[in-house]
Amino acid sequence: MSAPEVRVLVVEDDPVAADAHALYVGRVPGFTAVGVVHSLAGATRVLERTRIDLLLLDLTLPDGHGLRFARGLRAAGHPADVIVVTSARDLGVVRESVSLGVVQYVLKPFAFPTLRERLLRYAEFRASAAGEAAGQDDVDRAMAALRAPRPAELPKGLSAPTLDRVAALLRSAPDGLTAAAAAEAAGTSRITARRYLEHLVDTGRADRTPRYGQVGRPELHYRWLAGTGSVSKV
Repeated sequence: MSAPEVRVLVVEDDPVAADAHALYVGRVPGFTAVGVVHSLAGATRVLERTRIDLLLLDLTLPDGHGLRFARGLRAAGHPADVIVVTSARDLGVVRESVSLGVVQYVLKPFAFPTLRERLLRYAEFRASAAGEAAGQDDVDRAMAALRAPRPAELPKGLSAPTLDRVAALLRSAPDGLTAAAAAEAAGTSRITARRYLEHLVDTGRADRTPRYGQVGRPELHYRWLAGTGSVSKV
């Protein structure tokens, strides 16, 4: 019998980010976004009337701090787990999150593969932590499911060294690059360069815009999105 769907509540005050996070959740097998709220009061109302297994919880909300809300859940004995989704990089906040049993801490901005990996780790943890441990090895496996690093998966035919090379070229081009320019600089074909550029767009690291010339079809220009971090973390 397959495991029941993990029911997720997105708690995020930015409507655009909230909708994106809910969309991401829905793309991960075994997870369902059952609601999106923009305040802690809204989260409380949902938790009172429906079963929630997991909260994607922002920390800075209009009516309070997410960790105080998480502390209240624990004090009330609520079983929902929490993944913090935040821009807060204060390691003191990270330590407090750990002390409250937060299962993952995800820094904004992030692309879909980052959240997908965290959710899949969480699903593995839920599966391995069910029932009773036969010994220390079972306990260690359950804990490791949340923490063990996994390499980012690339689509078939793409390699990490070439992706890093194309990404470095794009980062160093403030006005952006066409696929032809990227191909010449990276020493690849135009089709190959475009596949890597499109992968960077698909994972939220770059964007593309058409530029119209004198004649013919518009040419796509790709531009690195500032603040999205390194490719190795995609």
